[in-house]
Amino acid sequence: MGVTIEKIPGAALLPYTDMKEMMLSELTRRLGVTLDGRNDYGDLVYLKNYDSDKIPYWCRTAMLEPSLVHFDSIGEAANVLRGMQRSWAPYTFTCFRRAALIQDKLPRVNLKARNFPFEIPRAPIGLYTLIDDKTMIVSAKTSSCLPAGSLLFNEDHENPPSRAYLKIQEALCMANHFFGAELPGPGQKCFEAGACPGGWTWVLVNAGSSVFAVDRSELAPSLMKNPLVTFRAHDAFTYTPKELGEFDWVLSDVICYPERLLEWIHVWLDSGKTKQMICTIKMQGEIDWNLVAEFEKIPFSKIVHLNYNKHELTFIHVEPKIEFSMVK
Repeated sequence: MGVTIEKIPGAALLPYTDMKEMMLSELTRRLGVTLDGRNDYGDLVYLKNYDSDKIPYWCRTAMLEPSLVHFDSIGEAANVLRGMQRSWAPYTFTCFRRAALIQDKLPRVNLKARNFPFEIPRAPIGLYTLIDDKTMIVSAKTSSCLPAGSLLFNEDHENPPSRAYLKIQEALCMANHFFGAELPGPGQKCFEAGACPGGWTWVLVNAGSSVFAVDRSELAPSLMKNPLVTFRAHDAFTYTPKELGEFDWVLSDVICYPERLLEWIHVWLDSGKTKQMICTIKMQGEIDWNLVAEFEKIPFSKIVHLNYNKHELTFIHVEPKIEFSMVK
């Protein structure tokens, strides 16, 4: 039969793990996309009529210029991919061994978990999925620079007080990727609202930052003893920027209504006391997409769904640094 390559219209969207139904709901409710002509390949959703320039938050990567490739051998499949571009990652729901053999014949791409901190690459990476042993859907152009759109970290199962530490690690990498933000480090001051039991604070102090941590409950004992941590038992949202002063980063993983979080974010940004924020938007039942749009309207901000998020989104805000120069 040989190799045939058939360009197909639309796009194929790969949701985050266990978030397929959330993505489909977002497609219809937020983006107004009809699901007519939908084909599912495991979690991958192909929509032949998809022409939106917006990618759903719950989608980790999208095939933006998909093609169907028919081939006879593993070598033929690998040659097709290499002919399109260098770097590829698989999404596999069937023919696992065959996909692994194809990947072995492609230029090396690190598909393993990473150590934090990690700088997300900017080079394009394609995505391919075997539909059966002689057919794959592929796209050299995707919406993410990460392999299959996912950033996983090597986990520390002993020291962090909660797995929430993975969220702030991922969010900080995203802040660097999208805005060029420097990671918190020695000499920097961070304010964490709702810090208990201390997963985020643990990451920040391990980077050398000092943390003003506020919660009604204390942090893990090791953090309460850490000289870089100042703890206050209080409702963090009732502290004002005027009371606390300036911070390099203001962060929140508080369980609260999104409306209250949005108001608190505006208070801090309007005060000028911080230029960098990372906050978790906790969803309460059905998502109010008009409210999420209000977060998105804030200048120098981005809304993302993290690999380590659950039923929540993450707000990242980084204002550009103004550099002054003397003109002679």
